[in-house]
Amino acid sequence: MELTLLGTGAPAGLPRPDCPCAVCATARGARARAATALLVDGALLLDLTPGAALAAARAGHSLVGVRQVLLTHPHDGPAVDLPAGLPTAGRVPDGRELTLISGHRVRAVSMDHPGTGYEVTSPEGERLLYLPPSGGPAGLAEGLAAYEMVVADVIGRPDAIARLRASGAIGATTDVIAVHIDHDVPGGPELDRRLAAAGARTVPDGTTLIVGEYHAVPDLPRRTLVTGGARSGKSVEAERRLETFPDVVYVATGGTREGDTEWASRVAQHRDRRPGAWRTAETCDLAPLLREEGPPLLIDCLSLWLTDAMDRVGAWDDATWRDGGERALRERVAELVAAIRETPRTVVAVTNEVGSGVVPATPAGRRFRDELGRLNAAFAAECEHLLLVVAGQALVLRS
Repeated sequence: MELTLLGTGAPAGLPRPDCPCAVCATARGARARAATALLVDGALLLDLTPGAALAAARAGHSLVGVRQVLLTHPHDGPAVDLPAGLPTAGRVPDGRELTLISGHRVRAVSMDHPGTGYEVTSPEGERLLYLPPSGGPAGLAEGLAAYEMVVADVIGRPDAIARLRASGAIGATTDVIAVHIDHDVPGGPELDRRLAAAGARTVPDGTTLIVGEYHAVPDLPRRTLVTGGARSGKSVEAERRLETFPDVVYVATGGTREGDTEWASRVAQHRDRRPGAWRTAETCDLAPLLREEGPPLLIDCLSLWLTDAMDRVGAWDDATWRDGGERALRERVAELVAAIRETPRTVVAVTNEVGSGVVPATPAGRRFRDELGRLNAAFAAECEHLLLVVAGQALVLRS
């Protein structure tokens, strides 16, 4: 089954008309995207956008052979521009199946958002799932057969991708193509990096793909360390790396602090932005979790883990530090580093970057700074992927 993406952008396109933002200002050339529309085997057009005939011609195709035009957007969605000679655009009722004269079967998939999704099966049996902007399938059951390709709003609805993975509809070899791309994320390498973390990719307008043809699916590195300064966006970046995967365990090493309302507010903000399907474990006992088989772990953060470890060995007291505290801390750190080296799980860990010129005024403060620097270096050495977040921007140090 041959699929040509006549457009890959949001309904308003990219750049948006009259939008002064930085992303729209740089959306030129291959970064410019028309509203998403799909041409399947020259016979089926999914979504009808302004300039569809010209877009098809630029991609080396014609709309002359189109026998069916189907819409995914809500009934009050963008205006439809119907070129002369094309059949009237329509919509398949949810759950119903339409068989085309070309042999393709099209089933309408119920959405959790206004609009219609379509499952397209070729005469040879390849299966494609196409979802509208901001849409995710409703009522998914587990044990579904994996699609060869999923074309969806990966950036806008990462939770829908996670649900498709949980149900089996997205498998290890499913080619996930991101469309409906808007100005929420910078284009170019940053967009590619975020999509790769979700096991997805995007392509320029006019690209033709073969559904079912092997393509190397982006693979999330098994171990990732995200470091950065205070309020740099490192926790958001870490959460983003796992938001399209189901059953994540969020390991909070900070615990609770009785009577500290400001700390409680911070914890609540973290919890509110996590996907609802994630579980939370409040613990600093990381080594056993890392040794177990299980779903991905997001550890936030190593600096609080180190604070707890130094508490346990009495490392804040100079005399205790000299009299066995340093040795005990080294053993705890070595155990953690060995556990991350041997872990069978996907892990994303967050830490704080310290020591950039400010020297703490106390011996205990300097000790914490030094030990966190050592811990970060040892932990990073065991990770395939290392990111530094500065002013909300992720810089890839190792990939």
